[in-house]
Amino acid sequence: MATPHRALRTPTAPAPRPPFPSLVPPSGTDEPRPTAAAVLDELLAGNARSTGGLPRQPYVRPTGRRPCAVVIGCVDAPVPPEVVLDQPLGELLCVRTAGLVLDEAVLGSVQYGVQELGAPLVLVLGHERCAAVAATLERLRTGAPVPGHLELLVEEIAPAARRTRNRPGDWAEHTLRAQTTWVRDAIRADPAFGAAQVVAALADAGTGLVSLLP
Repeated sequence: MATPHRALRTPTAPAPRPPFPSLVPPSGTDEPRPTAAAVLDELLAGNARSTGGLPRQPYVRPTGRRPCAVVIGCVDAPVPPEVVLDQPLGELLCVRTAGLVLDEAVLGSVQYGVQELGAPLVLVLGHERCAAVAATLERLRTGAPVPGHLELLVEEIAPAARRTRNRPGDWAEHTLRAQTTWVRDAIRADPAFGAAQVVAALADAGTGLVSLLP
């Protein structure tokens, strides 16, 4: 006896994704650039969407639109800034280094975003449970050697760790906050970035919620 064919469901087109807020006008237009406050408000609103279960998966921004912000993030953050802040791919100029460590290549990249692309905001975005911070604390506790190029990372994070070593509470958390705010303050103090507002924030390891640092 012949086996009846199963009825195949007709595929349906996916529902259209709602557009992202258009903060940045296309290059070559006379439209004013957004303020740093407007960009920061949108990034925090995007984070609220993401952590509230309403993320719109990032997609490539339209041709001609410039990044609205420069984000300095950490290479071992569990999710990239575009997802944490719910922004289209390319809307943020992201520079990621272990432990937010700065060097000339990083600073040059940030300057490119601020001066050449006109980004009004620089966000220094740390995250909890940073492996680079943990490695630095282990080195300071034990004196164990750090192999190869990792030595540079430890040397750059160690000052923040030493400044916070005697504070009560979680040494790793104190170090992370100190490192993140130090990077923010170093960029703020550099005249190359005077055209932009520079802020620092931390992403919660469990929820992804972003909180601004004082």
